[in-house]
Amino acid sequence: MTASPRNIILLSADALRADHLSCYGYHRETSPVLDEFAEESIRFTNAYSASSHTREAVPALLTGEYPDVAINDSYRLATETIASQLSEAGFATGGFHSNPFVSRAYGFDQGFDTFDDDLHFGQHKLVALAQRALDKLRNRHYARAEEINERSLSWIDSLDSDDPFFLWNHYMDTHGPYEPPGEYATLYADKKLSGRDAQSLYQRAIDKPESITEEERQLLIDLYDAEIRYNDEHIGEFLNELRSRDLLEDSLLVVTADHGDAFGEHGYYEHPRYLHDEITHIPLFVREPDGADRTVETPVSTLDIVSTFKRIAGLDIDSERVSLLDQLDADRTVFLQARGEDEHSHIRRYALRTQEGSCFCERDRESGSIEFGACSNRSLREDLEAHVTERVQLESDEEEGDEDEVDEEIERRLSALGYKE
Repeated sequence: MTASPRNIILLSADALRADHLSCYGYHRETSPVLDEFAEESIRFTNAYSASSHTREAVPALLTGEYPDVAINDSYRLATETIASQLSEAGFATGGFHSNPFVSRAYGFDQGFDTFDDDLHFGQHKLVALAQRALDKLRNRHYARAEEINERSLSWIDSLDSDDPFFLWNHYMDTHGPYEPPGEYATLYADKKLSGRDAQSLYQRAIDKPESITEEERQLLIDLYDAEIRYNDEHIGEFLNELRSRDLLEDSLLVVTADHGDAFGEHGYYEHPRYLHDEITHIPLFVREPDGADRTVETPVSTLDIVSTFKRIAGLDIDSERVSLLDQLDADRTVFLQARGEDEHSHIRRYALRTQEGSCFCERDRESGSIEFGACSNRSLREDLEAHVTERVQLESDEEEGDEDEVDEEIERRLSALGYKE
């Protein structure tokens, strides 16, 4: 790195899988902005999320810790985030998104000077009720990328120019239900769905994946790809705004995703609690101020992002962590985990990735038994078994927090997004 950045910017997209970006070899040109951005960044071809769904993936992304210690059993934040650490180091901190699972309701505002999660509680009651009614009328489930950009740029412009800042923008556009706006609706699809039809198809894909025809599957993919193209354009607009403010060459900028999305490859859609590549292999770009172009094939994790930020800020990092700006060991192993849900809530799933291959297992918390799935070789199985033994000792079992204040709003948003509490 030839220049030391003053600011740190993290842009993450919800449910964006790597292999649907053209710069990762996809057959459609879904990401012209990120393709160009990759030419002035470090692009990681084997980057994996620490988990497969937002409730565990984002806590890991923001804390640099595995989900089993980053959050408690009720998914509330249980570990200090990078925002808190950078705030203590003198950075102004701002977070902008609209995913209820990582909202103030679960403690994710911790450490942010400004935290806009697009929820309406805490505002004047009449304003909140009016906003909810409007959102329902226009079938709005989240803030679009354009809104997130406007809010975060206004925050940047409000800062003292002498203060370094940390900014996190999380974009929801690539999350289902896939409803690409305007001309994007028919960019790849032959027909335009109404918002409610798109939501109905997405929900049926989650609830009854076997009912989805090949034509419907392709339609879901077409709409998803169009959302990627829309999101890509608005990331480009945000980058242009940074350039116009002379901030891009004064910042470390990371673009990534919290997890991917599936389209029936393993019998399911969306991103349930499994650890297959479709929902854990994510794009990752790291742009230094000098815009160096490099491709890294060594496996890396979203856990490494916080370590990178801490190194930039002059903070200590744990011995087992690395900075993405350092020379990485080619033999590196990255681990992933996910909690089961519903009737499988006592199940914990684990996986590892190396350049040699992968390995998967499930642990039953009630019986303590471990069942292994596909493993590339015996050595990887032994490594994963040792990792699971270590993680079991560190699981967070804190008491469930009070979430009553925002139950109504959160349940409405989560239902629209295909989630079930």
